[in-house]
Amino acid sequence: MPHTCRDCKRTFASELELELHQDNCSEGQLFCDDCGERFAERAATEDGWHYRCPNEDCDGKGIGEDIHKVTDVRLEVP
Repeated sequence: MPHTCRDCKRTFASELELELHQDNCSEGQLFCDDCGERFAERAATEDGWHYRCPNEDCDGKGIGEDIHKVTDVRLEVP
């Protein structure tokens, strides 16, 4: 049974290969507006529904609120 990354849609033969990939998958990177940290999605959620910034000194939470996918973050050029 293939295991598929929900972020980049690559498939892997084992769950272990998928887990190792998810630690480095660039499609799953998140960004916190509150503290400016960038981190893997796995560090911010345990259930895939509730998100909190993994930085201990930050209160950022919620996808689309304080936490955004890096691909969604736009920088303004002066």
